[in-house]
Amino acid sequence: VELVESGGGLVQPGGSLRLSCAASGATLDNYGIGWFRQAPGKKREGVSCIRMRDLQTSYADSVKGRFTVSTGNAGNTIYLQMNGLKPEDAADYYCGADWDCSGFPVPLTFAFWGPGTSVNVSA
Repeated sequence: VELVESGGGLVQPGGSLRLSCAASGATLDNYGIGWFRQAPGKKREGVSCIRMRDLQTSYADSVKGRFTVSTGNAGNTIYLQMNGLKPEDAADYYCGADWDCSGFPVPLTFAFWGPGTSVNVSA
């Protein structure tokens, strides 16, 4: 499966962005699609995951209530709606594919990755 992220950019604190993860090369029904982020000098951390067969979602505590993961009607695009952005949310954001979300939030369990999209949160 091939993944490509988009939608990153510069936003002021308190603002919103919607990231997209476009998937191709496989039917996603049996996959879990995770969103991860990595800030400079820090480890990659899990943000959210959606299990495609039943759309069950998981979130890191740091983003609960602010971020929402969802899928498009065709099921091959996964979105991460980010509201109430904080400076500490600034990072490169990646989507990854696993057989489900059971390995989330551990990045090593995700076998496929997109190239990432950068999110900057600054006044």
